[in-house]
Amino acid sequence: MDITDTSGVLDEAFERLHAAGPERLGRLTNHAPMVAEALVARGRPDAVHRWLDLYEERLEEFPAAVAPVTDADRAGALGDPRRAADWIAYFGRALPEHGWRSVLATWWPRLLPGMYGGATHPVIRVGHAVRALLRSEASGPRLTELAHGLGYWAARHRPVTGITWFPGAPQAAASLQAVPPIRALEGGFPARLARVERLPVWAGDVTDPATARDRLTELVRAATHRYATHGHGDATMLVHAATAPSAVLRVLPVLPRDLWAPSLHAAWAATAAVTAMYAPAEAVPYVPPGRAAAGDVIERAVEHGDEHVIKFADTALDVADEAGEADGAYEADEVYEAEAGARAYAAVLRSIELGEPLA
Repeated sequence: MDITDTSGVLDEAFERLHAAGPERLGRLTNHAPMVAEALVARGRPDAVHRWLDLYEERLEEFPAAVAPVTDADRAGALGDPRRAADWIAYFGRALPEHGWRSVLATWWPRLLPGMYGGATHPVIRVGHAVRALLRSEASGPRLTELAHGLGYWAARHRPVTGITWFPGAPQAAASLQAVPPIRALEGGFPARLARVERLPVWAGDVTDPATARDRLTELVRAATHRYATHGHGDATMLVHAATAPSAVLRVLPVLPRDLWAPSLHAAWAATAAVTAMYAPAEAVPYVPPGRAAAGDVIERAVEHGDEHVIKFADTALDVADEAGEADGAYEADEVYEAEAGARAYAAVLRSIELGEPLA
């Protein structure tokens, strides 16, 4: 369960980080704001600045502006990574003027088709920013953080077309299993994304908002569980098959209900595409060592330090909370018979085994 931050640490972290750009080396995402929010949400504000001290060398200065984005020329600026500073400034003006919920409701359907841009990191950053605002709407740094997330998304907006859809299975897990891998599992995210040609349809007929939320919850759970046996396909990138739809799920409560079903469909397409792009040749059975409980899972993730491991643990704890088992534990030889929360914990332990610790 998310914990209300009364320490001011998250606002301090955001203020510390907003002088940095959303990327580094022209292609790698700045994960620091997302990790800071996840640590605070999971009751570890004490770890935030220590973690930032280790990560700080990976930050780059905020990019230079090109020209202000206006309502008249925004279509031409959408999807132009050179305009990141311009887009962040645009949302920095719009959010306090029109209210962050109103701006989000307006821009969410515009940005949703471009979830693939920035390897899905922009929507994940927005999800963390929204959760932070839901805990403290009056916070200026949190509003600025949402502007950074939305601006990054607009700058990296990338729709995908030309996919042939074929019938999937009724369950999310089975439909993920039916995702065909791309022809050549090599190259970076953009190169692999261009090779995605066929994906199964799942929940395509859902229009009811409540059903859409339930199905999105199912998708996050299925993608999280799947990591335990398939994460070796790419220890880092397959985390996003779970964290991207998790971000969408976190934003749903502040969106108009008529946007819930489109959000589900976009999240499924992104998760299925990531699954196709980084699928291993075969699943590997995973039996985690010993026992684990919710508190132990987040502690191990913090000790490991990798940004994707921490964010994945945050998502897994959402899965466990939804399953009503956040305080439970599992026996190693019962992992495949365990309930959703325990299986989510197992997936986090697998990510810790596969990931490279933050030095």
